[in-house]
Amino acid sequence: MKSPKSLPTSHQALLEQLVQVLSQDSRICGIGCSGSFASDSMDQYSDLDLVIAIEPEHYREVMAQRFEILNQFEQLLAAFTGEHVGEPRLIVSIFGGTELLHVDFKFVALPDAAQRVDDTQVLWQKESMLSDVFATAEPQYPQPNPQWIEERFWIWTHYAATKVARGEFFEALEFISFLRQNVLSPLALKQAGLTPSGVRTIEKRLPEFSAKLLETVAIPEKESLIFALKQCVVLYLELRQNEEVTVNDKAREACVGYLSELI
Repeated sequence: MKSPKSLPTSHQALLEQLVQVLSQDSRICGIGCSGSFASDSMDQYSDLDLVIAIEPEHYREVMAQRFEILNQFEQLLAAFTGEHVGEPRLIVSIFGGTELLHVDFKFVALPDAAQRVDDTQVLWQKESMLSDVFATAEPQYPQPNPQWIEERFWIWTHYAATKVARGEFFEALEFISFLRQNVLSPLALKQAGLTPSGVRTIEKRLPEFSAKLLETVAIPEKESLIFALKQCVVLYLELRQNEEVTVNDKAREACVGYLSELI
């Protein structure tokens, strides 16, 4: 198993144990690791993002036994499935030992392993089965759709403004966070040629944009929320200039006008 130079010792020890045990299951035909492992950018806080490729004829059986399989490891402290991120094949877990380590296990039928959002390094495989599947398709991270965003942004702006007007300040806070995570940061990262993964590590990847993003951070008070929401609009309009979209100026004028009238 080839490991990146940045792999912490604690992570390496657990990873070697996981691969050693899981590779003994005849139904498993390959194990890969993606994320910061594959990009050699790990630190002591990094997760392990594992892809467990299963022989297709055994896939349903393994899916039904995933927790039994992971319960082989005494260090496993807790685990749950990933419906909250739209990925029921995923098991999110935490392992104990010298350090607490977060490990994601994504169980996929071998042919489905080709559909991935980032590079995945093969840790172990039967013959070249996993490598061969990876060779059939390039990783593709979901990209923000500027037209889809434009068709929704002004309705979202009005919605957030009504929450401020009604005094639902925490609701408004959450919605502004939604705009940062799903609109502003992905568009900025896309335009910079970077993976549009929400606000993750955006401080390091786009420090100048992050300084602007700070102006959208509010406290649960009316004036602060209004200012932050207006800054979301300013940032969005700056980013929209770099995209080819059919704009809805009528909706923009009405919804921004509503926001401007809040006192």
